[in-house]
Amino acid sequence: MAKAAPAEQLKLLELQGLDAKLRSLAGRRKVLETDPRITDLTDALNVANGELGAAKVAVHDAEAELRRAEADVEQVATRIQRDETRLNSGTGLSKDLVALQSDIASLNKRRSDLEDVELEILERLDTLRERQAAQQAIVDDIQGSFGSIRAELDEAIAEIAAEETVVRGQRAAFAESLDAGVLAIYEKTITKRGVGAARLFHGKSEGSGMMLSPGDLAEVKAAAEDDIVFCPDSGVILVRSAEWN
Repeated sequence: MAKAAPAEQLKLLELQGLDAKLRSLAGRRKVLETDPRITDLTDALNVANGELGAAKVAVHDAEAELRRAEADVEQVATRIQRDETRLNSGTGLSKDLVALQSDIASLNKRRSDLEDVELEILERLDTLRERQAAQQAIVDDIQGSFGSIRAELDEAIAEIAAEETVVRGQRAAFAESLDAGVLAIYEKTITKRGVGAARLFHGKSEGSGMMLSPGDLAEVKAAAEDDIVFCPDSGVILVRSAEWN
């Protein structure tokens, strides 16, 4: 059975206190790093960005459609101007001039129809641009909320990290003061069990939170003061003291 002076065993409780503090800080860090608000906002931002992308595509397509309509109107207007110039010159046969007047009338009708199409596209484009602007505002709002919460969490995580650094320094310094043998047993126990040492207080193991059975308690009490004993339920080092009996 491994042995260590009772005073050395008592020191393990202080080391365990530092480890418990580090474990608590790690737990707090994990809670902050997995804050559900970030997950919710990330999901909302993905959806909003998807809808914004669709709105931008719709505006782009409508703008391309408008450019084609404007080109069609311009093309017809150019033909009308050319034909009117020929008609106003008065040159050519009478029947040709009559035919030219007919073509100009048809072209004016065509231009009117194209301008109606152009107007419809412009109205639709205005609606699409308004929709895009509204969706952009939604994205900006979510990003603003995300940034504020992220900054808040980062600040809290940084504070925890600073405290962890201090506690780790305290633990390292304290561990150096312990007997190497008992420290090695403690480190092996905490790695395996998650807790290294706990009190045996009035028959109750603070490692398991349970009262020891009469047989286990009698066996522990029969051990020498410098014997390192373990909790039969949790497997952690049981630190004893006469005043805790």
